[in-house]
This record gives sequence, structure tokens and C-alpha cells, in this order.
Amino acid sequence: MPSFTGINHLAMVTGDMDRTIRFWRDLLGMRLVAGLGGKGYRHYFFQICDRDMIAFFEWPGAKKIAEKDHGVPVNGPAAFDHIAFGVEGEDDLWDLKDRLEAAGFWVSEVIDHGFIHSIYTFDPNNIPIEFSSPVNGVDLRAQPKMLDRHPGIVAREGPEPRPGKWPAVVRTTPEEERMVFPGEGMVFVDNDDPTA
Repeated sequence: MPSFTGINHLAMVTGDMDRTIRFWRDLLGMRLVAGLGGKGYRHYFFQICDRDMIAFFEWPGAKKIAEKDHGVPVNGPAAFDHIAFGVEGEDDLWDLKDRLEAAGFWVSEVIDHGFIHSIYTFDPNNIPIEFSSPVNGVDLRAQPKMLDRHPGIVAREGPEPRPGKWPAVVRTTPEEERMVFPGEGMVFVDNDDPTA
């Protein structure tokens, strides 16, 4: 099995990068660590923590998504509900709530989910966001709990990955065949001056 380190980045869309930067960098305090751009687009990355980032593509003509409340079921095609960011403690949660409200953004009350306390809001693109603070003494990663009254057959197998449920790898890619093709981000390595 691979060793995951977190979410390298979530890739979102905006029609207004300046407003997006103001929200994610200046209001939430996430550093703007990378920016790419070319004809008809920009692609910027904000640092969430030491390992994780959120990125935005700015495309001409991109419009805000329709506002959809967090966790409310929808009919029809759907793949995304909301992003939940962890914060260290309760003080961080209240600090965010105060900042967002002072900036004119709607923010929910603090909700107790048993293992986390959360607030909910929307970014300028109507992306639904949750901020969550851990509850002392409750660690679902260390002690998973399945409390669904009617879990499916696969969920009843437990929290650990089950080997043999997918076809086995019959041929690993030899080192001499492992090719890495250049992408647009090569400019970070090749040239620090995008105007050159």
C-alpha cells in the first residue's frame, strides 16, 4: 500500500482571483506560495499547513457555484459537498468566526459533533467550508467507531484495508521505464522570473 502524507492540494475554480486571494490569504491567513499563469488562466496555491495546500484556477467566464448548504442532500449529479479544515483548538475556531463575521461573511454557530466542534461558512466563490476543532479525549483515527445502525456489508468488514479485493499487480513498472514528463510547473525549477 502507498504511504499517503495528506492532501497535496485541492484544486478549485474562481472567476475572481483577486477576491479569492483576499479571502484565503488575507482573511484566513493562508500563505500564497505559488502562482502560474498564461493566456486565459491563472493557477495559484495557498498553504494550509506544512503538508497541504488549496489551489485555484481562474478562468474567464467562471461563475460562482450555486450556494448549497453543507451536508444537505441533493438530487442529480453531485461529487462535492464541502471542505473541512482542521484547526488546533477552540480558540482558533472562535478567532475564525470573529474574523469572518467582521468581514461580512455568514458564519454558523459553533456546532458540537461529539468528536469535533465546527463552524460553517462560504468563500467568495460560494465554496462551502467547515472549520473543525478536535474534542479532547475523542480520537476517531486512534479508535474508529461505526455507529451506523444499518451499515452495508463492506462497511461491516471494519476500518482496515482488505487485501485481495482488487486484482493484484502482475507487472511493476521497471525503473528504466519510469518517465516523468515536464508540466507547466517546471518554471519554478527552470526560471524564477516569469517575465524572462
